[in-house]
This record gives sequence, structure tokens and C-alpha cells, in this order.
Amino acid sequence: MSFSLQEASLQAPMLAHLRKLSAESSRNLALTLQCVPESLHPSLQAGPIELTPLSKTGLGEHSKVWCLIVNNNAVASKIRQLLPALLTHLQAQGTGVCSVRLAVAKQVRRP
Repeated sequence: MSFSLQEASLQAPMLAHLRKLSAESSRNLALTLQCVPESLHPSLQAGPIELTPLSKTGLGEHSKVWCLIVNNNAVASKIRQLLPALLTHLQAQGTGVCSVRLAVAKQVRRP
């Protein structure tokens, strides 16, 4: 008996949560691409969403930090200039993102 990802996620709440976060991250990337020059689109990837509790107890509301993965430092520099506009756009679309973190993807060197 085999299960599709959707069927498995219905059986496992943690998997359903991860699937939801992955879909949110993909949506954030799609919204980001609307504000970024097309030449940079291939250099961007959706990264993880981190939920940080706003209280010390860990209960209640969380701040949502989205990670945008870029291919290299030059792209990171350009995106860093656009971050205020990107964050405003994401928030206007109701994503709940309060901060965007950039991460440069590690380059795999081939022998």
C-alpha cells in the first residue's frame, strides 16, 4: 500500500505542518519575484520559514521569519537593497512575514 504525500500528511500532523510551511515559502518566493528584476529570478530559491515565539513561554503568537536563498554574494547585495520593498510587499499580501533573512547557497566545487 502506498500513500501520496497529501494522504500521508493527513495522517501525520507534523508532516502536514511542514507541507504547509513549504507551500507558504513557495508563495513568498512567487510574491518576491514580482518585485525583483527577471534577470535575478534564476538566482533565488525559497528557503525555510522560522517561527519564533514572541513570549518566553513559547505559547501564543510567533514572529515569522522567511529565509530567501540566493546563489551568490552579488545577488545577495542586490536583494539586500530591495529588502524594504520586498518585506512591505510580502506584508501587504498578508503573508505574516515580519522579517526576511538572506542565505547564500554553498557552491559545490567539482573536481
